[in-house]
Amino acid sequence: MNFLLDPVNAIANWLRTLFLGWGVPPDVASFLLSLLGAGILATGAMLWVIFLIWYERKLLGRIQDRFGPNRLGPWGVFQPIADMLKIFTKEYITPQGADKFLYNLAPVLSVASVLMMWVVVPFAVTIYGVDLNVGILYIVAVGALGELAIIMAGLSSNNKYAMLGAFRVVAQLISYEVPMVISLLVPVMLARTMSMNGLVIAQDAWYLFTAPLAALIFMITQVAEVGRAPFDLVEAESEIVAGYNIEYSGLKFGMFYVAEFLHAFTVSLIFATVFLGGWRGPSAEQMPILGFLYYAVKVAIVYFIFILLRGSLPRFRIDQMMDLNWKLLTPLSIAVLAVSAVVDKLLQSIPVFWNHLALFAANVVILWISMTILNRRFRREQTRVAGLEARPARAVQEHISA
Repeated sequence: MNFLLDPVNAIANWLRTLFLGWGVPPDVASFLLSLLGAGILATGAMLWVIFLIWYERKLLGRIQDRFGPNRLGPWGVFQPIADMLKIFTKEYITPQGADKFLYNLAPVLSVASVLMMWVVVPFAVTIYGVDLNVGILYIVAVGALGELAIIMAGLSSNNKYAMLGAFRVVAQLISYEVPMVISLLVPVMLARTMSMNGLVIAQDAWYLFTAPLAALIFMITQVAEVGRAPFDLVEAESEIVAGYNIEYSGLKFGMFYVAEFLHAFTVSLIFATVFLGGWRGPSAEQMPILGFLYYAVKVAIVYFIFILLRGSLPRFRIDQMMDLNWKLLTPLSIAVLAVSAVVDKLLQSIPVFWNHLALFAANVVILWISMTILNRRFRREQTRVAGLEARPARAVQEHISA
């Protein structure tokens, strides 16, 4: 019965007993179990990408009134495997004049940065790699390694298109980290911890409802961090011929490809943990396998939203993307953090329900004020543009009259 309720820890305890029975010292046994767990987690995440590629292609096909993969195997399920075999057998090409060390390190670092985030993700109350007390800070730090990998790829390839893609990384990914980190401070402040498992345990009410604007800002910034539509300017095929990875082929290109799909799913894991209560649900603490199922459903819903955004929205211009970040998301995230801090401090002595309700109301007020300011600015801009468009017509009419 214990195995059915908590299979991961049941297997871990059995292996620990087996190692100790063979005379392995306890510290060495713990190290071997950690090494085995890390290998299984990394391998499972890499294999999971095969399903993610098929699922996303099928879903995007349905969104855009296409079939998606439907030839190779039933429902096209073998198409990602065929793509994987093709990538493994393609020729490796290193461009002349490239910095070979950085050029070859970049795709490895790109995948490693995503896999490292999984270390602190709690899949259930007892199923996680390590419960760091600075889990959120760790995720932000290792996520920056992925951006470093893209910059390295662009600058080491000895290609102007790749270099332009690297410059766009600086403009987009690093800029969008500012509102992303500020929005993450809101749940950290409410939970009084940076531990990922601590954030889950602290959510008597989901932070999606307590801090909806922080959740919205975090989701938008994560779409930009992954580099997907409508923020796919880092590798805009129609503008810079695939951008930073133009000089990569074979498995090296495949590693960037895997990192992109896995990063999108990892972002869904983080969002579900921080804003949707993670594994929490009825009887989740008593039955970890049930908590894992709750978590899986939440992650699936978030991942579906990410794919829906990708298949529905056109690409932004670079100026529109930067305006959205610096003129809207960054000041809005600062306002949300400041107001949430004041409301939470002033009302921390009242019952929890009213505290959560007050935080939600504060977010509604901030949203209303923001929409009012944006509406006035839009009307002002609309009037200005209409005046500019009317000038040539007036000039022609005055010329004819003269």
